[in-house]
Amino acid sequence: MLGWGVAHLVPTKNVVAGFGAISADNVRIITMEWIVEGAALIFLAILTAAVTYFDYEGTASKTVFVLVPAMLFALSVISFFTGFRVDFLPFKLCPAIFMTSATLIIVGRFL
Repeated sequence: MLGWGVAHLVPTKNVVAGFGAISADNVRIITMEWIVEGAALIFLAILTAAVTYFDYEGTASKTVFVLVPAMLFALSVISFFTGFRVDFLPFKLCPAIFMTSATLIIVGRFL
C-alpha cells in the first residue's frame, strides 16, 4: 500500500499531461486528486504500521484494523467502477491492490 501510494506521486505530471489540452482549473483538480490519493495511501500504510508497532493489542489498533480495510474496500469499489474501465494498466491494478492490502491487514490482525 505504501509503495502504491508513492507510485501515485511519482508520475503525477505525466498523468496530468496525458489528459491533453484541458483548462488550468482541470489541471489543478486532476493534480490535486492524484496527489491526494497517493498521500492517503501513504498515510493509511504508515498509520497501520505505527499502531501495529506501538500498540498492537490496544483499542486504537483494533479500530485502525477495521477502519483502514474498510477504507481500502471503499477505494477498491470506486476504482473498480471508474479507473478499472480505463485502458491503462495501473488503473486496472488498483482494485486488486486495495483488496489485497485490506485482506492482508485483516488476516495479519488474527495471526
